Amino acid sequence: MQEFREIIKSYKNITVVSHINPDPDAIGTSLGVYAWLKEQGIQVEVVNMTKDIPIFLDFLPFFSKIKNKIDFEDSLIISCDCGSIDRLGFDVEGRDIINIDHHLTNTEYGILNIVEANAVSSSEVAYKLLKQIGTVSKDSATAFYAALISDTRNFTTNNMHKGIFTIASELVELGANCVEIPKQMINRRSLASLRILGIALESLELHVDGKISILKICQDYLHSSGAKISDLEGIVDYAKSLATVEIAIMFVETPSGVKVSLRSKGIDISGLSSYFGGGGHSVAGGFESKDIKIEEMSSKVLMEIKNRGLII
Repeated sequence: MQEFREIIKSYKNITVVSHINPDPDAIGTSLGVYAWLKEQGIQVEVVNMTKDIPIFLDFLPFFSKIKNKIDFEDSLIISCDCGSIDRLGFDVEGRDIINIDHHLTNTEYGILNIVEANAVSSSEVAYKLLKQIGTVSKDSATAFYAALISDTRNFTTNNMHKGIFTIASELVELGANCVEIPKQMINRRSLASLRILGIALESLELHVDGKISILKICQDYLHSSGAKISDLEGIVDYAKSLATVEIAIMFVETPSGVKVSLRSKGIDISGLSSYFGGGGHSVAGGFESKDIKIEEMSSKVLMEIKNRGLII
């Protein structure tokens, strides 16, 4: 805590950044940190390389302040929810970085690494840090709460414990609206997201006696539905929800290769993600591979699951 305080005091400008193709935890954590720094009177900007960020989060305080370029020169970088420096998408070589994260596979690339692999979200890590230094406002609490309920799938993930409900209660006491925030996040899907969900479910494949489910989304499907990458948020969880499924996988064709999302009901898939150059947590992860087709990537992942004995 003291080191964090000293570092931010030594900088005139701070840039808060989260990983490319951000999820609600990345956006919520970065906005919560941004709001807190702003309240300290610090010159701060919040950025993300991806132009297509989840629009259903536009109810969060300062959402409109998110830019896709870094304007400050020689600013301190505070990265949120990002396991490796290349996932930031920006050239930050030579800059000091404070790394706030909860990914088991975090590479600890900062001069200060505030990484808690057992935390349920990066917002949990950020909140516990900032509340020790100064008051956490309603704006920060709102952003942190949204991130918290997203990464815990509304408090249903396997890593939940009673301490998380204490944190949630504290955020509500600080002003986070525990009724309106989930309503905003659940009930504001785009039409394109529903179209691509239907197409994705039609592609459903089951393997190993229904223990593995696979969804495949090609570029043509994205174009015909009008969907963006951000519209795919949560779709892989539908494949995981089948009673027999232990591991769910979604393959998405991109202009340069394939983006893969992995989910499980308890099997540790972090090593599988790492093997293919990705990261994540024990039951949720992902990676991207260039210059490969969906069918080839699917075969490789299924083979690696077999080789590792993840499904018996």
